[in-house]
Amino acid sequence: MKQSNSWSQIKSVFREDSKFKVFLLSILITGLSYGLYKGMLDNFLAEVVGMGEMDRGISEFFRELPGVLLVFILAAFYMLSAETLYKAGAIIMLVGMAMHAVLPPTKVLITLAICMYSLGEHIQLGMKNTLGLQYAKPGHGGIALGMLSSTSQVGTLAGYLVIVFVFSIFAENQPYTVFFSLAAVLAGVSAVCSLRITGNSKTDETKRRFYFHKKYSKYYMLEMFYGARKQVFFTFGPYVLILFYGANAAQISLLHAVSAIACFYAAPIVGRIIDKLGYKIVMVTDTLILVIVCFFYGFAHRLFPMEIAFLVCCVNYVLDSVISLASMASNLYVQDLADNPDEVKATISTGVSINHIITIFIALFGGWIWQTLGMELLFIASAVLGLCNSAYAATIKKKTS
Repeated sequence: MKQSNSWSQIKSVFREDSKFKVFLLSILITGLSYGLYKGMLDNFLAEVVGMGEMDRGISEFFRELPGVLLVFILAAFYMLSAETLYKAGAIIMLVGMAMHAVLPPTKVLITLAICMYSLGEHIQLGMKNTLGLQYAKPGHGGIALGMLSSTSQVGTLAGYLVIVFVFSIFAENQPYTVFFSLAAVLAGVSAVCSLRITGNSKTDETKRRFYFHKKYSKYYMLEMFYGARKQVFFTFGPYVLILFYGANAAQISLLHAVSAIACFYAAPIVGRIIDKLGYKIVMVTDTLILVIVCFFYGFAHRLFPMEIAFLVCCVNYVLDSVISLASMASNLYVQDLADNPDEVKATISTGVSINHIITIFIALFGGWIWQTLGMELLFIASAVLGLCNSAYAATIKKKTS
């Protein structure tokens, strides 16, 4: 009965004449493929490819590069429909995943595979919300986007849990190639689903151009600080656990799964806190909490026995994922300043691009700091960025009516 009610709810949100069924299926399978991929990637890079701290920063630079270039890519192919670009993204992701499965595990070739997969992922992500809004019934755009996100999260979480289960059984002989191949097969199934999507939806023009205005200058700076501090944990958080504490793929994938579940339940709570306290207080407070997180992540091994320090770092990794949800407060800040919805979308899209630009350099610089000065200095730098973010957020003045 529950399954029937869920399907009825989905049908009540999307237009019957749209390809929403195959669209949702492609998102679910892509999420599953990504969960398998992300769940084992960091361990694969460390254990099989032999990437060290600096190498990981370089690979992350190339992974983030498509995000920086996306606005130019979408502008160059403005004549193509959102459906066509979504299909192109799926095919490029398939190629990138297949490269992981068949190429020799050298640093250069695997970095190329990571960049290829990321290119397809960013193109498809840029079109997913556009298609979701196009396929939604009038007045149901918000819930449609929520369903897309939930569908993707369910698939990704399932992928994480599969890695936890299988890699726990094969602890001595981790089947990376087998699961990269499986992820590639799933990416292929998703691409086939994508090819069945028909239509001629226009791409979102706000994603094809930069939009700058003086009144958003503080928002742009906040995005720079946020992108910098986020990248430290995203890139080097799992790598600290792998290289320093010896975490295996099952443990890292379980950590991703726990973080995903925690964020799923925490997101609406954080949203209510922002509504109650206001975006300024939340933007100041979340990065002050980050200082504590960074301290324990960088110095836990100096305060506790290694087994306890490992658990402390895992808890702090999940906590960082949760406090990262507070980044949605900056979107409300933009909405407070904007004169119309299109301006909100264009400004946030530009903010995302700025975020990506800073992250590619932080990936390189962070790898160098860890390799030459130690991981303690890396997380001290992240804490300092958090303090800068808090100090800058404190200067925000709410728009008067």
